[in-house]
Amino acid sequence: MTEPPDDQPTPADPSYEQARDELVDVVRRLEAGGTTLEESLNLWERGEQLATICQRWLDGARARLDAAGPGAPSDAPSDAPSDAPSPRESRDN
Repeated sequence: MTEPPDDQPTPADPSYEQARDELVDVVRRLEAGGTTLEESLNLWERGEQLATICQRWLDGARARLDAAGPGAPSDAPSDAPSDAPSPRESRDN
């Protein structure tokens, strides 16, 4: 079986929300102090892992949006002047 690329979440990874919530907890515990040096190092390492997992999810979401084509937010045409009224504003006048 082939492994997913390093920049993609793996089936063993938690969901983005799970990783983010655990990362928030890790940061809270580190900021609170009161842990041994070894515990702090373990928390830090886990936080790094979780941050990497979150970044993979975000990168994958961006790639999906980019692949969606011309309608994707990053590919939206900007041919209308920035001061042009929106279609709704034009209708209301």
